[in-house]
Amino acid sequence: MTIAVTGTHADGDGRLDGSPYALSHLDVLESETAHIFREVAGEFERPVLLFSGGKDSVVMLQVALRAFAPQPPPFALLHVDTGHNFPEVIEYRDRVAERHGLRLHVASVQEFIDRGELRERPDGTRNPLQTVPLLRAIEKNRFDAVFGGGRRDEEKARAKERVFSLRDEFGGWDPRRQRPELWQMYNGRHTPGQHVRVFPLSNWTELDVWQYIARRRIELPAIYYAHEREVFARDGMWLAAGEWGGPRDGERVERRLLRYRTVGDMSCTGAVESDADTVEKVIAEIAASRLTERGATRADDRLSEAAMEDRKREGYF
Repeated sequence: MTIAVTGTHADGDGRLDGSPYALSHLDVLESETAHIFREVAGEFERPVLLFSGGKDSVVMLQVALRAFAPQPPPFALLHVDTGHNFPEVIEYRDRVAERHGLRLHVASVQEFIDRGELRERPDGTRNPLQTVPLLRAIEKNRFDAVFGGGRRDEEKARAKERVFSLRDEFGGWDPRRQRPELWQMYNGRHTPGQHVRVFPLSNWTELDVWQYIARRRIELPAIYYAHEREVFARDGMWLAAGEWGGPRDGERVERRLLRYRTVGDMSCTGAVESDADTVEKVIAEIAASRLTERGATRADDRLSEAAMEDRKREGYF
């Protein structure tokens, strides 16, 4: 999609003669996302950006950095660490926060388990355990707006979200209470104890995200690109071998060339076989795919037809 406009080019190429130029769909998406960040910064007192080191949160942060330049974004970062995250991603998360001088809050699932406030699941998966640490961190730090990287093309429940999603005093989500958002007018009203989840990438697709990564030459954790790793097969996915409980009896560990389309808890995040070791190859691979990254590689979303929606109602992002 292109739009004819006049004036200085969005990338600052100095075209000031009023001649038309083509505004790409990535320009439109970036502008919309930057507008959302600025709206929240002007309307809320204590926003925070959920940052896992995954590609969507990385793109969110990059747009935010551009939206508020030359000053840093006026909000901190928050990560809910399951304790089973990929080491490469945790290293990347810490390095990026330090590079940009941003405060990083970490809500640890392991600490809640150690205190007896959460119990390990029989299947070893910790993704469903993130809700309580997330809500406690929001309450403790009095965050009134929480940026999440959810996109409407990911999963059915996320397709129901508005850009501004009101959460009640318990962090719960009620899809029947979604507010209309006409002409990019967002309603952030909330009462004490409530907060708003904000999804700046709502109108992006996985392909858009990767095209933007290519355009801005954004560094990502290496596991997004093809590499060799020890994995085992379970339920049609390649899962990483680890201390969390895999593999089980009869599940053979193999060394495969693969990459990850999404990153999260190692216990439920599957890899796909791939030789895409550059951003251009990844874009070509995604363009030919008919499966979303969560549908293809996230075991926790396969627990039931409404697994994600149930978790969102309880306070998950």
